[in-house]
Amino acid sequence: MEKFPLKSSSGGRSTLATEGNQYITAYQSVLKKSANSGSVDNFTSAHHPLSKTSTLGEDDEMIDITPVNSPSDIYKNTSSAFNKYQQTKSSDYMQEKGDTDRRNMPTHSEFGNDEFADPEGGISFYNSPEQSEDIPGIGQYDDFHTIDWQRDIARDRMRHRYIVKKRQDSLWDLIKGAHDAWSGWLCVLLVGIAAGCVAGVVDIGVSWMSDLKHGICPNAFWYNREQCCWPSKESVFEEGNCTAWKTWQELMGLSRSGAGPYIIAYFFYIMWALLFAALSASLVRMFAPYACGSGIPEIKTILSGFIIRGYLGKWTLLIKSVGLMLSVSAGLTLGKEGPMVHIASCIGNIFSHIFPKYGRNEAKKREILSAAAAAGVSVAFGAPIGGVLFSLEEVSYYFPLKTLWRSFFCALIAAFVLRSMTPLGNEHSVLFFVEYNKPWIFFELIPFVVLGIMGGVIGTVFIKANLWWCRYRKFSKLGQYPVTEVLIVTLVTAILCYPNPYTRMPMNELIYLLVSQCSPNETNPLCDYSMNNFTDGTSTIELPYPGSGVYKAIWLLVFAFILKLALTIFTFGMKVPCGLFIPSLLLGAIMGRIVGIGVEQLAYSHPHLWIFSGECNPDGKFITPGLYAMVGAAAVLGGVTRMTVSLVVIMFELTGGVGYIVPLMAAAMASKWVGDALGRQGIYDAHIALNGYPFLDSKDEFSHTTLAADVMQPKRNETLSVITQDSMTVEDIEILLKETEHNGYPVVVSKESQYLVGFVLRRDLNLAIENAKRLVEGICGQSVVLFSSVQPVQNLGPPPLKLKKILDMAPITVTDQTPMETVVDMFRKLGLRQTLVTHNGRLLGVITKKDVLRHVKQMDNEDPSTVLFN
Repeated sequence: MEKFPLKSSSGGRSTLATEGNQYITAYQSVLKKSANSGSVDNFTSAHHPLSKTSTLGEDDEMIDITPVNSPSDIYKNTSSAFNKYQQTKSSDYMQEKGDTDRRNMPTHSEFGNDEFADPEGGISFYNSPEQSEDIPGIGQYDDFHTIDWQRDIARDRMRHRYIVKKRQDSLWDLIKGAHDAWSGWLCVLLVGIAAGCVAGVVDIGVSWMSDLKHGICPNAFWYNREQCCWPSKESVFEEGNCTAWKTWQELMGLSRSGAGPYIIAYFFYIMWALLFAALSASLVRMFAPYACGSGIPEIKTILSGFIIRGYLGKWTLLIKSVGLMLSVSAGLTLGKEGPMVHIASCIGNIFSHIFPKYGRNEAKKREILSAAAAAGVSVAFGAPIGGVLFSLEEVSYYFPLKTLWRSFFCALIAAFVLRSMTPLGNEHSVLFFVEYNKPWIFFELIPFVVLGIMGGVIGTVFIKANLWWCRYRKFSKLGQYPVTEVLIVTLVTAILCYPNPYTRMPMNELIYLLVSQCSPNETNPLCDYSMNNFTDGTSTIELPYPGSGVYKAIWLLVFAFILKLALTIFTFGMKVPCGLFIPSLLLGAIMGRIVGIGVEQLAYSHPHLWIFSGECNPDGKFITPGLYAMVGAAAVLGGVTRMTVSLVVIMFELTGGVGYIVPLMAAAMASKWVGDALGRQGIYDAHIALNGYPFLDSKDEFSHTTLAADVMQPKRNETLSVITQDSMTVEDIEILLKETEHNGYPVVVSKESQYLVGFVLRRDLNLAIENAKRLVEGICGQSVVLFSSVQPVQNLGPPPLKLKKILDMAPITVTDQTPMETVVDMFRKLGLRQTLVTHNGRLLGVITKKDVLRHVKQMDNEDPSTVLFN
């Protein structure tokens, strides 16, 4: 994946080039306590001019580097619970060294603006046992890095406890506490409203531009074909039936039929398709490269705790929405349902910044993003319950119960808003509402399971073929010309799809055609049946027999299936917004309808078979081919995505066929089993692996018998890069930062003893040293850096630099004999960035998330170099 570099620092200030994230951390510079007056030189951040730094200096002429987060992140407390915690840690060694000052409560970064500040000053992040895993930090992360779930969740827990405590002080604090309590519900309410509005605009735009390829409504050009024909209640399947709608050849003075008008209509169809595709690809290339594709693999990775700056930004939202309308209208074999999840997540990210509780805490923000993903599926299919289950089963990494409630509420609001924007006033908000009035019989479970098996096979074939093509695109010159590739695929798609009426129409209309029942006056060729009398000895009933139109439609559908499968393989992954739900549903619906017609004719040709005995209705109709189309659609979609529960719920919400849950469940399970047997990964997991995202799937199991000592870095015979607590100078640390690229460093008592003191982040060190050298007189390369509260020996040298406040004194540790199954579970369930490996209290090494990912790849006999290790 193409990286977008951070802006270079200017004027000593390190600024992240973020998009869609207005909160940029400012590092509150330096506190220098005067020996005479005790005053503090307060340096205000360039990015947060209102933030203030309180007096936390402990020693005369000592330099404190205090990381200041956003104005609503910081608050203070004066608790000494850390003393007991620290006394249990290497107490014998500390008594031997006489270093009793190390047990003092560490003062880390404050948590808030003036409204959270305690006038008594200094506090520790480790003032209670549940916060012992929290680390001081700046509240933000570098691009393409992993968040620390434990730190962010504990920060929010501290903030919440302080707000609850302050509610009793005044009415204003009570109001602020109430606002904090319902801010999450307000945020998801706004996300649901915005997602419904955007989805309504996208739906209206797609329907209008898709019909623009065929003609226009002269009386009201902003009407699509269905709206234009709505007053006369004319059918839109047959082009000649609607007189209000004018085709392009009619506007040129020609008739609708004939060789000349056909060629003109063909030409306009191709030209409009190329225009729409070129605009979509150009917008994505120039303004928002992240707006391409489905977005669900990246959303899964982001929700697992990975940072991709700009992927959920405002430009991505705008270009993805416009580009999605253009690419779908171009007639490409793609859908808008998958990208709607990305669009809704962009909306969730943008609205989360209105509420600092979520915008400035990456772990809390992902609760809003999970609810937004549910709203995306809700507005895409009109399936709010299925959207919640999709977010839970498929995309979310951390899904507590309150997120389930808020996701349900967000999906409900989004569906309600979209329903209110329905331009035709349709009484159903789902995508393909059907009503089957015939029950299914027990024998039909066999063809339903067969459809599930076929769906699993088709899904696996598609995944492997699409991965091969995407890998070729990624590592060949083809990837350098994305717009050209889009135009070529669009041209081929338009040329091949126009002659076949089933591939020419929009895919959602074709799916609705396939899952629908035949009505008496239906003009659909699939309903070209003739009624013949059949006598069973006691009574005479009429049985339908297929006419020539049915056989012709079956052949056209077979060609449509082959063509759509091939085109979807080459289309999914191009540099335009493109989804996979609708093409998968279409492939399955075609397969299911054909199988359904076959079963129908078997029943009508052999009504005396024991499997059909007693099942005939008085009118002789007890097989519904449209039901098979619905089950087949679920089977192929399950084979491609490997969804189960959410798939069944989405399908019965999608069609309104609540009475057919058992057939859907049977097909979904068969599809899942066959797909897992032929290939372990679904399409989204496969694209995560292809793009190299560091995604540690919480649903996988690690069953290899290895130990932490086998995975840790460095190995036993190599040197570990560490920082000592009181014997290294600024120059030594700068050399260490230049020679290594680690994201953090363990802090030990000394290089001889290697007893662990804590862990410090590379980002904190860089910013702290940079600000100290710029703003504090006397700090130079020979200044001793202190990570302890020990009183330094007074000498005539440069003043020491005290960095205890940026030190995490409670890092997660394991022993060298800890099984890797336990370590992998810790990384998955706790969301760790790294863990330190010790032996008898002495530091041996570090295991980071990239080490775990590399080890998992090696154990699975895969290439570990394919993962974007950050």
